Amino acid sequence: MNPKPTRTTIKEVAAVAGVSTMTVSRVLNDRPDVSLTTRMRIKRIIEELEYQPSAIARSLIQQKSYTLGVVTAGLEHIGPSRILNGITRAAEEAGYAILLKELSDSQVANPTPIFQKLLSRHVDGIIWAVAEIGENHKWLENSSLPLETPTVFLTTEPNKTQTTVLIDNYYGAQLAMAHLFEQGCRNIGHIAGPLDWWEARQRMSAWKDFLIGHNMPVKDAYWVEGDWSSASGIPAAAKLLTQYPEIDAIFVANDQMALSALQVLHKRGIRIPAEIAIVGFDNIPESACFYPALTTIQQNQHELACVAVQQMIQIIEQGWQGKDIGAPQSIVLLPTLIARESSIRQKS
Repeated sequence: MNPKPTRTTIKEVAAVAGVSTMTVSRVLNDRPDVSLTTRMRIKRIIEELEYQPSAIARSLIQQKSYTLGVVTAGLEHIGPSRILNGITRAAEEAGYAILLKELSDSQVANPTPIFQKLLSRHVDGIIWAVAEIGENHKWLENSSLPLETPTVFLTTEPNKTQTTVLIDNYYGAQLAMAHLFEQGCRNIGHIAGPLDWWEARQRMSAWKDFLIGHNMPVKDAYWVEGDWSSASGIPAAAKLLTQYPEIDAIFVANDQMALSALQVLHKRGIRIPAEIAIVGFDNIPESACFYPALTTIQQNQHELACVAVQQMIQIIEQGWQGKDIGAPQSIVLLPTLIARESSIRQKS
């Protein structure tokens, strides 16, 4: 059997460089109290010997783990899974690892055990990426929670006591409605997401407010509720067509349900967008590949994740440096309209 290759140690680097291990450590940690000549020699030797500092040793010495705890739920949905993917990439690029806690149920009444578990693993900060559903964020009102570790919340209603990063769902839905109105649509129905989700309520509120603001009636018959899934979009679209026969446009709360609505309209021989225009929300990759291609609101979950990680690391490292991290803030990202064939009508 071939002997297992040994790993170069800091003592070996120090011996070759003719300095103490403390001097090598100072160079590794970018301390200023090493001369430029010595620093360059040590860095050259580190490269030649292919020395890799131990992350565990670094954590023990610095009392920093360079690890972010991430709490998430609902990964069967596109939004949460995209956000997690973005967090993972952004953290890796910044030199941080992540410790993931996936909840089987987003309804968290007492998060204390979750925080304690992550804190026992010495995470430097926690990103709470669980969507606000029902009252699952009610516990934030409890000031006795173990939030001594920096924590950033995603996709939740802004909270003055916590740092939040979110996409403006209300603004995005208003963009969708304004676009349909510009296309001449005046009987605009809505397929809502599950209304226990804060994001779905924001999108529906924008639909209602736009209609009211443009002197158009709002009735219960003008909207139906889905559950984000493609399967729910089919009966939702069929029901909406039955109870709102004058309908000439549908704003759908996400692309998966919107693509199902396209199928329902096709099967009924309804011309899109001439008779009924459709706008979705999310800009999933499939939305550009259907016929007609789906107009949608793009919310960039990868950008959301990157901003959250950047904000988290900034808070952590300012704390390490003894700097004032300031008051909690809400960072709001604006979505954009991606106009495609499902809603753009020919001008007469």
